[in-house]
Amino acid sequence: MSTPIQINGATRLIGIIGDPIVQVKSPAVYSQLFAERGLNVVMIPLHVFWDSIDAVVAGLDGIANLDALIVTAPYKTHLLRMADTLGPAAACVGAVNALKKGSDGEWHGDLFDGAGFVAGVRKKGYALSGRRVHMFGAGGAGGAIAHALALAGVQSIRLSDPHLKRVADVCAAIGRTLPGFDIAPKGENDAPYDFVINASTVGLGGGAGLPGELGSLSSEVLVGEVNMTAAGTELVRLAQARGCQWVDGRDMHAGQIDQLLAFLFPA
Repeated sequence: MSTPIQINGATRLIGIIGDPIVQVKSPAVYSQLFAERGLNVVMIPLHVFWDSIDAVVAGLDGIANLDALIVTAPYKTHLLRMADTLGPAAACVGAVNALKKGSDGEWHGDLFDGAGFVAGVRKKGYALSGRRVHMFGAGGAGGAIAHALALAGVQSIRLSDPHLKRVADVCAAIGRTLPGFDIAPKGENDAPYDFVINASTVGLGGGAGLPGELGSLSSEVLVGEVNMTAAGTELVRLAQARGCQWVDGRDMHAGQIDQLLAFLFPA
């Protein structure tokens, strides 16, 4: 039997903020984990529209029992400005997916999407070393995953995103942090890929469609997906039909649970 979640006047709050937010499973998952650890803490969803985000953020310091924020699309880059200090992944990529308020009132931000994605791949037993990656999406999640994959030993990364500045920014950031690593915008004459990743919002909330031209998606290609639905996104269903090994957003989020807990509640 799971430990019941109790809420009272002393309960501390962690918000998960995004637009949309209805698709997230984190409030239930993390609130249960907090209860099992004897913590009087719950996670609550915060659906904030883009034209209200700055006003909402300006008022967060006034919520005395709000200790942290988990940040989802489309705010991972935008809320970087809220952090007084940054962890290494956030500093490299220029985005955050977690913000914690310290006892001194300052906010510390870091980015765990990439480390969680890599942990999810490894937990399924798939090798990363030497892989040639084609990734769709160069936003906060894409940048974090690219950074973590480069550290994990992939051979190369090619990025596709309709916002070309995002691609250039991710390539430049990783180039500064990891000089010599082979990362670039996708080109017409690139070598064949053996790891295709959707780090875009295509498929978010069960939306239809593929993130772009996938090329020859043979059974030897590993497929990664940051989104998740009960039936699997269109990309995951295609990977299954082609006999590909695959990971999705469930694997990524499971991979970062321990890291987020350590960030929120350091020993």
